[in-house]
Amino acid sequence: MALSLAVSPCPNDTFVFHALVHGLVPGAPPVDLTFADVDVTNTAALDGRFDLVKVSYAALPWLLDDYELLHCGGALGRGCGPLVLTKDRTDLNGATVAVPGDRTTAYLLFRLWAADQRPAKIEVVPFHQIMPGVADGRFDAGLVIHEARFTYPRYGLNALVDLGEWWESDTGLPIPLGAILAKRGAVDPAAATEWIRESLRQGWLDPSASQDFILANAQEMEPAVVRQHIELYVNEFTLELGKDGLAAADALLGRAAAAGLTPAVPSFL
Repeated sequence: MALSLAVSPCPNDTFVFHALVHGLVPGAPPVDLTFADVDVTNTAALDGRFDLVKVSYAALPWLLDDYELLHCGGALGRGCGPLVLTKDRTDLNGATVAVPGDRTTAYLLFRLWAADQRPAKIEVVPFHQIMPGVADGRFDAGLVIHEARFTYPRYGLNALVDLGEWWESDTGLPIPLGAILAKRGAVDPAAATEWIRESLRQGWLDPSASQDFILANAQEMEPAVVRQHIELYVNEFTLELGKDGLAAADALLGRAAAAGLTPAVPSFL
């Protein structure tokens, strides 16, 4: 039977999973791939729709009864945090803020950072509409992720805050953005971990092999931007979360639970 997999079309995911999706990982089953933005997979995972699924770390408190966190394949790192973009504001009091999903790590970091500010309205909108919406005045501010780090100046926007810099300066830990989960009873987590790691190793060994697949699905088609994206989000934590990666997940979800933003979860360490 095919393994159902849901990831985003972003370059980091297509780079990591290219070999697995294309049947190049020895011993791995065929893969039935679904592309969806992470705000969609956060919800779809609630229904147990996929064997392997990429979700936000912020969504884990609602998913860990049915899924197990894999220690590879996800997106963590340093210098890769979400940005709050505006045209000219210096705070968010009374602002309308566009966000890419209400259970995304980006939005959870935003809520922790903005605890002493009072935006007037939060609107969940598709990611690709956020920067144009801030630029044309539909939104006062926008919360962006991924390749927007490299392209937002084109829209005449400024970064009010880099939530990654804020998080790292406060905790000393990497930012836990996206996690790979395995559905309990549907897939062996140890086997899935090895399939993903082998897929990643093949990607690093021959980056050109996945280039057409990555560019065919990327929202931002410029090869230089795609390369920057992969170099930033595919890193040592993608291969192995390690102590720092697990500590980062603990810190994020521990702070969120203490602030009453998410249910509490057991420690990953």
